[in-house]
Amino acid sequence: MTFAVDVVTLFPGAVADYCATSVLGRAREAGVWRLRTLDPRDQTDDAHRSVDDAPLGGGAGMVMRAEPIVRTVRATPDLARPVIALTPAGRPFDQDRARALATTGGLTLVCGRYEGIDQRAIDLVCDEELSVGDVVLAGGELAALVVIEAVVRLLPGALGNEASIEEESFAEGLIEYPHYTRPAVFEGLAAPAVLLSGDHGRVARWRRAQSLVRTLERRPDLLERRGGLSDEERALLEEFASPPEP
Repeated sequence: MTFAVDVVTLFPGAVADYCATSVLGRAREAGVWRLRTLDPRDQTDDAHRSVDDAPLGGGAGMVMRAEPIVRTVRATPDLARPVIALTPAGRPFDQDRARALATTGGLTLVCGRYEGIDQRAIDLVCDEELSVGDVVLAGGELAALVVIEAVVRLLPGALGNEASIEEESFAEGLIEYPHYTRPAVFEGLAAPAVLLSGDHGRVARWRRAQSLVRTLERRPDLLERRGGLSDEERALLEEFASPPEP
């Protein structure tokens, strides 16, 4: 079944253009997923197709009005579910949530602009809020593309090499190991000798150890979340590296 993605956005071209490239574009052509953009301006009644207004209570900037968004969602009976508003106040989007969304059959992403979306639109027609990070963007389109790419690449048939999904960052609560390619020495820096050894078992152990080292150094919270290091992992670290203690 084709995975359905709907995006409520004031800039449908920006979303569509990126989704026609690379992995996303090839997966669309193969029928793995489909994209539909919905412009809230199409659900306005005034000549200027206004979608924003001044914030109640005063303050800087403008706020996206609830009515065009609510109308857009309600006027689309085959809208993909769940409906997700992309907001800085939302639940953090991570690989676990991407995996869960990849099993739903589809999703709708609502992109904010200006100072944000009238909360009543979120309360009335959205199932959840997601945030792609503790940063402020001009709008939700970039956040929507992050969610789309993270989810679509997990769908069967989206990638040429399905095994790469199992080995990449966060697949097991770890950061991915470093990668190297030819030449073996570049500007005086040599690739690790183990990668040239032809010993695939040792290469696999080295890569696992490097994932552990990187995670300990850069994201110890990921290890804490999965209950720390196992005895096997400690043995790997002793074999290949001496990382800082968590």
